[in-house]
Amino acid sequence: MTIKAEKSETEGTREPHPNLTTPVDEGRPGAGGVGEGRDGRAPAAGEGRPGQTPTGPGSVDEGRDGRAPAAAPADEGRDGRVDTGDVSGDDTGAPRLGLVGGGGGASATPGFRFAAVGALLIVVLFAGYGLGRLNGGTAGTTATPAGTQPTPTASAFDESQPHTHGTTAPIGSTGQGAAVGGLSLSGNGLTLTPLVTTFQGGRPQRLDFTINGPGGAPVTTYDVVHDKPLHLIVIRRDLTGFQHLHPVMAADGTWSVDLTLAEPGVYRMIADFTAVVGGERLASTLGSDLTVAGSYTPVTLPDPVRATTADGHQVGYEGTPVTESTQPLLMTVTDAAGRPVTVEPYLGAFGHLVVLRQGDLGYVHVHPETRLVDGKVKFWLAAPSPGTYRMFFDFQVAGKVSTAAWTVVVS
Repeated sequence: MTIKAEKSETEGTREPHPNLTTPVDEGRPGAGGVGEGRDGRAPAAGEGRPGQTPTGPGSVDEGRDGRAPAAAPADEGRDGRVDTGDVSGDDTGAPRLGLVGGGGGASATPGFRFAAVGALLIVVLFAGYGLGRLNGGTAGTTATPAGTQPTPTASAFDESQPHTHGTTAPIGSTGQGAAVGGLSLSGNGLTLTPLVTTFQGGRPQRLDFTINGPGGAPVTTYDVVHDKPLHLIVIRRDLTGFQHLHPVMAADGTWSVDLTLAEPGVYRMIADFTAVVGGERLASTLGSDLTVAGSYTPVTLPDPVRATTADGHQVGYEGTPVTESTQPLLMTVTDAAGRPVTVEPYLGAFGHLVVLRQGDLGYVHVHPETRLVDGKVKFWLAAPSPGTYRMFFDFQVAGKVSTAAWTVVVS
């Protein structure tokens, strides 16, 4: 914004009279020691303000009514110093603007002072608006539609600490074991709505579903947790056929994934996500049933052991889950000969541990510490309650993801 200085009629500045030829040295440095005006001409005597002595009849410096002002010494400012009679005020010819009158410059008129203060207020207001825009944030992250890679965002809790998805409370913080999720299709004002629930055994089929908000419309904004905006667990009710999938979301909020359910029976789909609704982050785990028609015979769970195999790897764990406190579990992965292998990060962590309770399929999903401990993956877990569980450990070696499973009995 440029503020231009304009001379008002009240300043009394006029062109010098043609008859005035004798310059007055006003004490400013300039060519020949003569005080120069802004156009380089030597100012004539009496030029500038009422109260200056005219040099002859018809002098330019006359009052507004044409009468000659009273004689006075040189034009004096308010403090008695000789004034230049011009608002220009410096040797270079640049105008000097001042809000307070004084020696060497013309006093600013009330109109000019008002304009300058108004301009300053405008600048301050625009600066405040800009700072507000810089400090503003977004309420959440819109889940990326199919075909693009989402950018990870902060979770609602510290993923490196013991916790379960679906709640922001640390595991075991209440002294009553971990909270479980996936038992209901509705919670936190959100509802899991599968568009199809009947599948044919052994054939790939599209699973489509939405997460509907309190008003019934599909939610389209989610936090990205461990590289994905939504994690989907599918398992048969006898704790067999475990799958950990990552559907993609369309712009209208519909999630889709290709799903193959191998055998007849009732399966549980568990959606683990953090939705952003009205600026609030809702960490939720919702579940619903899927059905494959046919003759169903439940499979008996394997006996509890601490070592198992997965895709040619030997996988074991140390530690004993209890309900009273959070306990460490250390997972060791070796090759078929028992030699250690390098466990690689997968979905933002060195592994993922899903624990499902027999009977109701109560769900706990925990993540390990951010660093390996002597090559081992370290989790912290408090069992939700006494009972029989199936633990599923997802890990990655040489770019391939494998899943090890154990039966665990908590007494």
